[in-house]
This record gives sequence, C-alpha cells and structure tokens, in this order.
Amino acid sequence: MTSPKFDIIIYGATGFTGQLVAEYLAMQYRGDASLRWAMAGRSLAKLAAVRDAIGAPVDTPLIVADSSDPASIRAMVGQARLVLTTVGPYQLYGTEVLDACVASGTDYVDLCGEPIWMHQMIGRHQADAENSGARILFSCGFDSVPFELGVYVVQQQAKREFGAPAARVKGRIRGMSGSLSGGTAASAKATAAALTSDLSLVAVMKDPFALTPGFKGPKQPPGNRPLYEEDFKSWAAPFAMALVNTRNAHRSNMLMGFPYGQDFIYDEMVLTGDGEQGQANAKLVMAANAEKTGPNAPKVGQGPSKDALDNGYFDLLYVASCPDGRRVSASVKGTGDPGYGLTARMISECAIGLLRDGADVTGGFWTPGAALGDSLIKRLVDHAGLTFTVED
Repeated sequence: MTSPKFDIIIYGATGFTGQLVAEYLAMQYRGDASLRWAMAGRSLAKLAAVRDAIGAPVDTPLIVADSSDPASIRAMVGQARLVLTTVGPYQLYGTEVLDACVASGTDYVDLCGEPIWMHQMIGRHQADAENSGARILFSCGFDSVPFELGVYVVQQQAKREFGAPAARVKGRIRGMSGSLSGGTAASAKATAAALTSDLSLVAVMKDPFALTPGFKGPKQPPGNRPLYEEDFKSWAAPFAMALVNTRNAHRSNMLMGFPYGQDFIYDEMVLTGDGEQGQANAKLVMAANAEKTGPNAPKVGQGPSKDALDNGYFDLLYVASCPDGRRVSASVKGTGDPGYGLTARMISECAIGLLRDGADVTGGFWTPGAALGDSLIKRLVDHAGLTFTVED
C-alpha cells in the first residue's frame, strides 16, 4: 500500500470555518516542510480563491470532492493520513466521509455537536474502526474541547489535593462573547427535524450517557431551567451546548477507564449574576437559546467580522466538590471568537496532535481529551491562545 500524499486534507476549506482552518495552517505552520496539507471542496475555482485570499502558498494542493459524489470522497480520503472536515451538519453531510475514513483506516476529526449522529456512528463503526486503525475524533472545536479538558484539569487537581477524584463537578460559563456559527445553527435545525421525524431518537437525545454504550451512570442534573446557586451567589441559566459537552465528558471518563469514578455527576450552566438583574439575565439566555433554530439564526457559510473574531473570548469555571464540602476550582479561558477563530485553532491542533503525539492512540472513536490529554493542553496553550489555571 502506498503512503498517503498528505498528512491533512481540510474538507470544506471554502466554508467560513474551513477557510479559517486553512489560514491557521498556512500561517502557524508556514515553513514546516514536514506538514503536508491540502484543501478540498466542491469548487476548484473557489478553492483557488480561498488559497489566494488567505496567503497560502500558490502550490497548496487543491482537491475537488463533494459528499453527494461518494467516489470523489473516497478518492480524497485515499490521499490523506487524516481528514479534517468542517462540512456540517454532519448528520446530513458527514456519513459518507466517515464511512470512507473508517473503511480505509484514515484518521478523522470534525466539529460535530450532534450527539444523536455521534451515537449512531459509534454503534455502526466502532468495531470497524478498531480493525482498520482509523482514529475518529468528534467535537474538536469549542464544543467540546475546552469543556472536556476543563473537567480533566480540575479532576487532576482534586486528585492532588484530596487523593481521589471528585464525584461532582460543575462547569459554569462565567463570561463569553462570540457568534453562534451558522454550522451550529444548522446542526440544531437538522437535529430538531430528525427528532420530529423519528420520536424514538428523543430518548437518545435526553440520555446523558448516549455516548457511553454499555455504561449508565447516576442521575444527572437536568440543567433545563434557571435556578439560583447559593455556592456561586448567582443565578444560572441553561447552556445550549451542554447537551453535547456533558455527553463527551462522560465518554472521556469511560474511555480513560473511569478516572473520575463511575458515580461521576457533571453539568454545565451559564452564570448570569445575582439579584433581580441576574434572574432577568437568565431569562434572556433562555430566549437566546430558543433563537438557535429560529429564522434569524446565521446561515451556513456566514460568520463574524474580523474585529468580532479578534475580540471574542470565553471564561469557563470548573468546581470539583466533595461531600464534606472541600472544593477545588480551575478555569479555561480563550481569546478570540469561540465558535469560529478559536474553534479553527482547536481542531487544527487536535489534528496535528493526533498525527504527531498520538502514536499510542489505537483505532476507534475517541474524544480529543481522552486521546491526547496533557499533550493537547500544551498544544492549545502554546499555539491556540488557551489558558488552563487552577484557581484558589
């Protein structure tokens, strides 16, 4: 068997996020002759235009591939060690790419925040991926890398201070400024449509352990309504991305051999402040969540201005607590728009990390944190502008 021509092929490089990924590789890894990468999409002319717009080398390889043409997808996958796909919703446009990667033993990373499709693909392909050697990493962007790794960091500190992991971790969004991506909005719409057409999927969507086949842990907090949290002196509102982030945190726990224990409880909410204003803010967050699938949601391919990309941020707090009241805290922060600029950096570093640091990662479906752990944290700190801090 001949060696693949490319280390990474960015599938969807003409889309808004795909273009940011290509730009990141072109700038961050300029001069790195050991990283061979290419851009793929439906239109050769658009690929060339993006290549020129982002300042990528003029000889950057361009590949025409379309998910509606399985032969073109197989031909693309056959040229890569790893396919990085930003083409969602994945339940509509990802299955053919994943099928081809699993069949050929090609590594795969995506930005998927669609737990039903992820559940289905794990059930369909886990054994095949183990056999072919394909390493599959879902959710390599803002959902769910910083959240999954935030749990990991605070649990590491709990082990150092308490001698054991904490059975309860709270993930709380202290602050965030950024745009909902068109891909995220489209995924939410596609998921809503899938639930409407097949009511049996509702149980999968509601199951906190939908991504841990064969394992069911304890009852988890629903996180579906505003509440006042005395330990934070703040109102807290539901967080739309918790539906995928919490599932990935539980899958990470299972994949790593339950270092957080089999009684692990984890939820995510948005802190909105104290008093009447905090309560009002919580209601505003609820309303904003409902807009995800509304008529004003951003369209696929749309994105924020460069100013908005540069000035976004996120600030995530993790609190691990013991029954006797002892607590440890950690934070994960990032500078840049979470859903676009930071996401492009995160998926790029997941891809490069899997290729360069993941020699011990075997074929199958992984979360980024379970596959790469501390080496991924180092990459994100060194290259992607994230910080991980144990707090007093």
